[in-house]
Amino acid sequence: MNAPHQTEWVRLNLVCPPALEEAVTGVLMADPTLPGFTLLHAEGHSSDFAHASIREQVRGRVDRRVLWVVIERERVDGLLAALRQRIASSDVRWWMEPVMAMGRLA
Repeated sequence: MNAPHQTEWVRLNLVCPPALEEAVTGVLMADPTLPGFTLLHAEGHSSDFAHASIREQVRGRVDRRVLWVVIERERVDGLLAALRQRIASSDVRWWMEPVMAMGRLA
């Protein structure tokens, strides 16, 4: 007897410079089947400050936007392809994390 298919949910994390925020959110908002996303303003630190402003170089941190999208694992490749088609940039980093459980409190 086969177990019923359970949807595997993941959180796709996207990190980009503020200049790419509109392009990234535009791709996400263009897909009406996406459940939504969370956008955070953040600061990052790495060994690569080639594109950092003078202010960022002095602080040792660069301004970034972090977007979280919780979607079905099987949809990630399609979403990444849509992002790559619109934004072919090595300044956008991504990774996935498993979502163990989710829901609403009411």
